[in-house]
Amino acid sequence: MSTTAPALVPPFTRETAILKVRKAEDGWNSRNPEQVALAYTLDSVWRNRAEFVTGRDEIVQFLTRKWQRELEYRLIKELWAFDGNRIAVRFAYEFHDDTGQWYRSYGNENWEFNAEGIMHHRHASINDLRITESERLYHWPQGRRPDHHPGLSELGL
Repeated sequence: MSTTAPALVPPFTRETAILKVRKAEDGWNSRNPEQVALAYTLDSVWRNRAEFVTGRDEIVQFLTRKWQRELEYRLIKELWAFDGNRIAVRFAYEFHDDTGQWYRSYGNENWEFNAEGIMHHRHASINDLRITESERLYHWPQGRRPDHHPGLSELGL
């Protein structure tokens, strides 16, 4: 019996798509722009809200700016659909700005991967909702979401 982890490359199965989504969530929760950028091709193309980003250098710059503004950032992603070399996810993240105002941002992403499992296209649509600190649902320490913490569906999001 092999204990080797499945390869997270296309064509995705339900199992590998779920693992790929969790790996992406873990990366973003690290808030390490250089580490996160390695999940994308050198010429990766993004649409994030109304901002267009091309290549790893711009990804690092974008994420650095993002996490300077979005303090105590915590993210949960959930598989929505998959087919071949594409995965669609829904997500929600919480953060506060430098005034202490908390937000929950909701969104959807469409991902497309090359044969090596590196993402070359990412299209994200995101909406922000102001919340009070008492409305926060994500309370784990900064970093990876613990395995026992509920996901989006379990939280009713």
